[in-house]
Amino acid sequence: MPVAKEEILEEIRRCAAENGGVPLGRQRFMAETGIKESDWRGRYWVSWSDAIAEAGLQPNSMQSRRHEDEYILRRMALLARKLGRFPTEAHLRLERRSDDSFPSCGSIRARLGDKSAQLARLRIFTETEPDLADVNELLATNVADDEPEPSQSSISTHPNGVVYLIKSGRFHKIGRSNHVGRRSYEIGLQLPEKYVLVHSFETDDPAGIERYWHDRFKDRRRNGEWFLLSKADVAAFKRRRRFM
Repeated sequence: MPVAKEEILEEIRRCAAENGGVPLGRQRFMAETGIKESDWRGRYWVSWSDAIAEAGLQPNSMQSRRHEDEYILRRMALLARKLGRFPTEAHLRLERRSDDSFPSCGSIRARLGDKSAQLARLRIFTETEPDLADVNELLATNVADDEPEPSQSSISTHPNGVVYLIKSGRFHKIGRSNHVGRRSYEIGLQLPEKYVLVHSFETDDPAGIERYWHDRFKDRRRNGEWFLLSKADVAAFKRRRRFM
């Protein structure tokens, strides 16, 4: 039996009210209400933004995209926890078949990028979510399907890590990656929109150098690895091209 148009509109308004006034993305809306895309697309509206507009709401595109990305990342993180590894595309398809509220492979690719980018985004997301700390540890040793393992020659001739500085709003995060070969998508252009890569450099002791910068800026620490840095602090970090 078709879902009535007014019922869908009421659910859109209700969910938005519970989400701080921000309308849910269509994937999360389906998960919250059980109302499928086929219940409204081509029946009442052409696009989800049309439905939101008729509900009397003004979508905040940037905030909505962030909420949608975070929803997809959380669902992927929970699946990774269940599997004990980063999910392959086959895992994603199986999960989608057993739970139609799980994002489709197409939606995941459209929002997060290819498998390597998905893994990078998921590492960053789980690092900032305390309840997903176990998943973050799990992902630290995972390699995406299309990501080649480092060769012995590359391991022996190159530094084995990167220390980086990223910015979100007023705050900076000092972090590290133990995978030099992955840095271009792990801490580069594939970061979520709310993060900006400020600087990174290679080192043979990423843990030690990260600790050095954390100690140096300890009086500016605000939460975890997040710091309120001055322009001079950032300039000092950016002067490091290599630290070995």
